Amino acid sequence: MEIEVDIIEFKVPLENNKTIFIWDIKSTFSEAYIYEYLWSVYSAFGALYLLKVCPNATVAEPGFYAMVKFYSAAQASKAQRATDKQCLFQSSPLKVRLSIKQNLSFYSTKPLSLSKCQNLANHYLGFNGWSTRIITLKDISKCADAGWQEEPDSQGMLMKYGCIAELTFPQHEVRCHGVGVEEEIIDIDRDPVEKLRKRGTLMKRAKDKAVVRAFEKVLLMILGNGKVAIECKHDPDEILPEENSEGVIKVNDISWNEFDGANSNSEEDFPWDITVDLTH
Repeated sequence: MEIEVDIIEFKVPLENNKTIFIWDIKSTFSEAYIYEYLWSVYSAFGALYLLKVCPNATVAEPGFYAMVKFYSAAQASKAQRATDKQCLFQSSPLKVRLSIKQNLSFYSTKPLSLSKCQNLANHYLGFNGWSTRIITLKDISKCADAGWQEEPDSQGMLMKYGCIAELTFPQHEVRCHGVGVEEEIIDIDRDPVEKLRKRGTLMKRAKDKAVVRAFEKVLLMILGNGKVAIECKHDPDEILPEENSEGVIKVNDISWNEFDGANSNSEEDFPWDITVDLTH
């Protein structure tokens, strides 16, 4: 007996076969209502990376069209077949099509933002299905290989932080690590409070990047019966310090609330592709 397996990675789903377009949405309901309804319908097929609802062009009939981006091509195809020519929330049927245009983005990869990683993990594993912790968070500004040499008359100083984070999936007994480094050259004469704020921002960015790098190693395997298995890709060249290594700074996880506004994770830019498969 064959078991269907859908593999989902923690990366931006650039492939066009993961995108569906929806037309013939009437203007009976508000854009906000349509968004919420479509999200509830299509998220039932699998985790959504993106949903956009836009008004039709002024030369067209009043109404809306939408784009839904899945992490899984199989889920996008299933959603298209199940909802095409269905009325859903309105009295007339919708037109739902898969995008088929092939371009170089099909072969590209792009990491997810931290918030997207968290949402994807929560969708399939639940809020208690995974956790993160900081192993090391260290000021490496003075390291010999920091990559920046101060000029004799320079008014700037290098501020650089490195972080190693651990990502754990307790129910699956799987864990992996990620490394993040952030740096910035700041004015030596900058106000001490501003220096402290910049230090906190760089520490947060290094920590967030380390967690994202850990998520990039994770493969979610969605089985046909709805169960989820997890595998982690390990880099044989990656060298991580032992937890009891001397000279390694260990810290507890930190509340970054006061620095949240400095480096918010914005929605990734996503190109609209209106080439679709009209044969379905």
